[in-house]
Amino acid sequence: MAIYHGIAGRHRRLRRLYAGFVGRGDLVFDIGAHAGNRTRAFASLGCRVIALEPQPDFARVLRTLFIHNHDVIVVEAAVSDAAGQATLSLSERTPTVTTLSDTWREARATEEGFKGVQWNRRIEIETTTLDRLIVRYGAPKFVKIDCEGSEAAILAGLTQAVAALSFEFLPWTLEESDACVARLTKVGPYEFNWSKGETSRLASDRWLNGRDVLAALRTPEAQRRAGDVYARLSR
Repeated sequence: MAIYHGIAGRHRRLRRLYAGFVGRGDLVFDIGAHAGNRTRAFASLGCRVIALEPQPDFARVLRTLFIHNHDVIVVEAAVSDAAGQATLSLSERTPTVTTLSDTWREARATEEGFKGVQWNRRIEIETTTLDRLIVRYGAPKFVKIDCEGSEAAILAGLTQAVAALSFEFLPWTLEESDACVARLTKVGPYEFNWSKGETSRLASDRWLNGRDVLAALRTPEAQRRAGDVYARLSR
């Protein structure tokens, strides 16, 4: 909670970034809401937020944080390419790397930043899709996705264009980013940008096509740390 809510200036930077995409009354899906710092930023801009979080402990945290905000709805479920049930691998010591993807989890075992991570618990959870969420709640103005290796699967469950969205990229799993960009270019006429780490600032001074943003993610600057790719319908 201290990391996600207590770092000076972090909330202000998130508000400034998201204000370029949404405003008061807009609907937002926060996919992988976790400790709720992004939900908090959207809510502070006056947005209506559907916060999806499959980890029971964090779903309880979110309900507590936003108990008095009727514009925030917490849904204890994961988003994927199909509705149903799935097995979630939990790391109780490092819950930020909880994942639905066995392939993603196994691939991380040999990487420097993940060597100390132990996925020591598995639970069955409910899954839904972006299309189902849109049917239930309406078309969002923005969708934020941060789900440790499930980003491409989540976008596979989207068959209609939304105004704007973001998904996390990891320098060592750019094939996931390739799949996400490829999917989005099939869904609609998107243009792209990206941000470094937790800067909450767009790295490019112009919006890029799919090929160019993927090239940007492979530059030394982008390879230093994880970040986010942003997509919006071309203007």
